[in-house]
Formats: sequence, structure tokens, C-alpha cells
Amino acid sequence: MRLYTSVFTFITFLALVVSCSPKLHPEAELEKVERRKTDVLVAALDTMSQLRPTYFYSKIKCAYSDTNQNKSFKTSIRMVKDSAVNALITFATIPIINSIVRPDSVIITNRQDKCVIRRDLDFIKEQFGVSFDYRNIEELLLGLPIGFDTTQKYFQIHDPHNYILSSHKKREIRRETRNKPERDRNGRLIRREDRDNRNGEEEGEDVILKYYLTNDLRTLKSIFIDSPDDTTNIQIDYLTRDSIDHYLVPNEVQMVIVTPRNRLVITLDYERTEVNVPQEIRFVIPEEYGECSETEANKPEEEEPE
Repeated sequence: MRLYTSVFTFITFLALVVSCSPKLHPEAELEKVERRKTDVLVAALDTMSQLRPTYFYSKIKCAYSDTNQNKSFKTSIRMVKDSAVNALITFATIPIINSIVRPDSVIITNRQDKCVIRRDLDFIKEQFGVSFDYRNIEELLLGLPIGFDTTQKYFQIHDPHNYILSSHKKREIRRETRNKPERDRNGRLIRREDRDNRNGEEEGEDVILKYYLTNDLRTLKSIFIDSPDDTTNIQIDYLTRDSIDHYLVPNEVQMVIVTPRNRLVITLDYERTEVNVPQEIRFVIPEEYGECSETEANKPEEEEPE
């Protein structure tokens, strides 16, 4: 069940996506946009980041593919703001994986192997090479600006067809790109350049964030996340959204993740979404469940019936 554990981990905690093609925004939107001051775009991101419902529920159809396989499954998401995210993965309507993420922990139960995983949020970085906190998980699921910080300075990347805010200046992004290792067409690492050019100083994590705002500045089209030190790139495209109780929540999402060893594509279709309808999260670990072993985690999975 390792695949589904990893996919759930990604869906619920992390947000990211890298496209191996140079397109970082949907091709269809070629309308030229009116020039806006950077402060206006920052204020729009700030407004978006505040729009967090107290409760959230959705059934999500998930399709997953990497360099070796294609899988699909369904997930029920229940969220209580600043408290917990619960995801139940089912196959042929039968619950298989149940998970809960809290601000300081991750717990995953595996019904097939009758075992449980208990970890802190470092589990995310171990799986995908990027550190996410609990707030980032909520931001990912709600389609909000991941990692937006009002104390940080942002830079506008001028584009005639898009409003783009970046955590780094354009020339800094080019410098990081020059230092990145090369990959083959499947996203596999084929060469890593020596980037230890800081006179022996330890390199800190320097994550590049780029936000693509919709033309009306009400929400996001895409988020691009690049962690050069970990050679992990992620792009999230919010293809469509629904307006529910004044919230613009995701409807169709595509995520592409490139790590040193893999290229993952995940599509999410949200259904039966509810906003601010109180959600009761019930998460019980059966007494007979032991800790999941490495052998159990790597067992082959069965395909979900059509």
C-alpha cells in the first residue's frame, strides 16, 4: 500500500507541482491583462489567504501516474480549520486507507494489512523532498496561496497575459536554474552540478514560489514551487473552481511533481463539496493493529474495479 500512502500524504500535506514543459500557466488564457502595481497583487493574495472556511468536505476522484504505473482511487476529505484533516481512501466503496493530519502529526491506518503509521510532519519531506506544515496542507486542498507570508517581500514578474508574483527576483530564479542538475525526458536526474560555491557555508533551504493570479485577482490559476537544494519541482494548476457560500473552491486540479527519481502526475476532481457544514471527524485505531513494517508498506496494490 506504499503508493496510496504516499499519494495521500502528498494530497493532504503538500502542495506542489513541476511541469517539465516550459508552460507554467494554462495556454487558453491569452487575453492581455491590464498592468497592476505589485502592491495590488500582494493585497489580492493576502485577501485570498484569509478566506478559510471553518469546515470543508469533498469527495475527490484521484488519478495518479508516474514513470512506472497508473492508478486511480477515491478519497473523502473532511477538514476542521486549524485542527485536523481526515482522508478516507476507498476501492470499490470499501475503505482501505484512513488518515488524519493534525498540526503536529500524521496517522495512517491500513485496513488490508491491519497496521498503522504514526509520524510527525517530517514524513512529507521524506516522501517528496519539500517541507510542508499543517497550514500548507489546508492551503493546498482549498486552493489558497501556499506559503504566502505577509512579512516577506514579493516581486512581480511582468507577463502580458498573466499576473505573477514571485518570492524571488527574476535574475535570482535564473541563477538557481543554471545551478540545477539536468534531467532526462522522464524527469530522472542524470547529472548534478557542484553547487557548493558558498565558501564552505552550509546551504539553507531556498524555495522559490510563483503565484499565477486570475485576471480578476479573485483567486489563483497556478502555483509553482521549486526547491533547488532538493531538486524537487512542483506545479499545481487549478483548472476550474466552484463558488460555494462565497468561497471559490477547487473543482478540477492537476499537479505535476518532479523529484530526482520520479515524475508524478496527479489529477483531482472534487465532487459533492460542502463549505462550513459542521464535520465530525471520527478516527479510531483498532486495538489489534500493529505498526506497519517496511515489507507491508511495499506490498503490491490491486487496481480499483471500474
